[in-house]
Amino acid sequence: MFWYDGELIETETISVKVTEPGLIYGATVFTTLRVYQKSLDHRLTQWSTHCHRLECSLKTFGWTLPNWQQLRQEAELLIYYYPVLRLTIFPDGKEWIIGRFLPEDLEQSQQKGIKGWVANTSLYKRSLANYKTGNYLGTFLALQKADQLGFRETILVDHEGNWLETSTGNLWGYKQGEWYTPPIEEAILPGIGQSQLLSWLNNQQIPINQTQWNLDLIDSLEIIAYGNSVVEIIPFASIKMEGKSLNFNTSYSSLKQLQNYYRSN
Repeated sequence: MFWYDGELIETETISVKVTEPGLIYGATVFTTLRVYQKSLDHRLTQWSTHCHRLECSLKTFGWTLPNWQQLRQEAELLIYYYPVLRLTIFPDGKEWIIGRFLPEDLEQSQQKGIKGWVANTSLYKRSLANYKTGNYLGTFLALQKADQLGFRETILVDHEGNWLETSTGNLWGYKQGEWYTPPIEEAILPGIGQSQLLSWLNNQQIPINQTQWNLDLIDSLEIIAYGNSVVEIIPFASIKMEGKSLNFNTSYSSLKQLQNYYRSN
């Protein structure tokens, strides 16, 4: 069940023109959100923030804005069936809203961590990294390669080998009482979950550093995790780098500082 151009569709296919830019070029913008307690107004759902992300991208590209009231009404119907929604907008303002379920092993991943892999190649560079566009081939290939190698996530790097983000989220690191996350720049997507956590950490007066993740910093970190609006915070149990592996204690009590954001209030 999903929405496309104002129509509720209960099959697994839609019809688009062969000249549709979204089909030919991946010319869409999208955002993916987790709906808490089946409410778009829940503080963790961040409905208005996700819509603002879409609006800013559409205005930057000079594309047509959707009917925001209709978009919300359509989303309201789907949240009774799905805890996760992906809102996609085409250049002409058409909307495409699909739902999905949370990963079955999400709680286990949050507690025990996952295995990650560092992709030391520009092949997996994201297109227009500051925006969530339909051209996600770079990260798709990164996740595909990680799966082939037996890993759950890929860490993307710049031309100097500095870590930027994962294929699906923002990076978090911890050492000696302080949290670290790479600074938002042209090569990193400003994550909604990341922005909310940064604000919360500041309000809690927990030290946070937005700094470049070079190898010296990475080697010194006691915890490395990643997060996004759907999975919240997932620690890495191990990360495979070129020539070595990093291993972490995922029961580290400091992880609760980030995870508590999703448990408070």
